[in-house]
Amino acid sequence: MNQEEKKGMAKGYGKFGGGGSMGNQNAMRKQLLDLQKQMEEQQAKIAETNVTATVGGGAIKITMTGDQVCKSVEIDPDFLKDADAEMLQDIILSGINMALDQSRKLSEDSMGPLSGALSSMGLGF
Repeated sequence: MNQEEKKGMAKGYGKFGGGGSMGNQNAMRKQLLDLQKQMEEQQAKIAETNVTATVGGGAIKITMTGDQVCKSVEIDPDFLKDADAEMLQDIILSGINMALDQSRKLSEDSMGPLSGALSSMGLGF
């Protein structure tokens, strides 16, 4: 290594990516900002999307948003004639968990490509 190279290293040149220029850093920063914007837009879409789980042979429907906010629980009144409290609780719990699973899958499927982009940039989470 000659004296000029040593001076450059002492000043901090070459720390990013083995000598990447400011242009490369700026391009990477722009990519990250674009990706952040896309992620925020996708999260907003997910929050507006509803999933519905149906349990008890269709007697109970639970609707949840993609960001896991329970919007409604609908119970067919005819179902209540033959159901006891414990059975009703078990079926509702099952429906809530099913709706949560659907909500998580929606989020994973929607955000997966963006997470993959981060990984390809060496920033996997």
